[in-house]
Amino acid sequence: MSEPTASVAAATASGAAAASGAAAAPAGPASSAGVVIGESATPRGRRARVALRGLQVLLALFYALASALPKLIGHASAAESFDELGWGSAGMYTIGALELAGAVALLVPVLQSVAAIAMGALMVGAFVVQTAVFDGEYAATPLILLVPLALIAWARRGHNADLVRLLRRGA
Repeated sequence: MSEPTASVAAATASGAAAASGAAAAPAGPASSAGVVIGESATPRGRRARVALRGLQVLLALFYALASALPKLIGHASAAESFDELGWGSAGMYTIGALELAGAVALLVPVLQSVAAIAMGALMVGAFVVQTAVFDGEYAATPLILLVPLALIAWARRGHNADLVRLLRRGA
């Protein structure tokens, strides 16, 4: 990259960071350390962004197909578990709807951080239920799912300001 092009790119990145409220990083190879994954223009940042988006798609597919769908269609295994809990079909359909909503929201840019936090809270509840009622039979699954959800919530936290702006504009 030529010197004028590099300075224009640095000024553009600095202006975009200032407009979004993020701290501007100096141009050059050392700048990738202070840049948020969602805003990085380096090849490494682009790869991280693509990998994170792939993780979000995989989690959304898991929640929609493997977790929410059996609850929403009233599959026997899901119905049996919720009957054992004493929550019945109303609890099963409610949890299924929440999981489906979270799966969809993980794919909506302005909602992805909030969705990851909400799905994380749902997983904490699932862990508590698994350990208290089902003797920890599948308690590891919600804990494992908390890790990528926490990563998504942290990496996509910049979108929370966009969500707040949208909500204030609509109110």
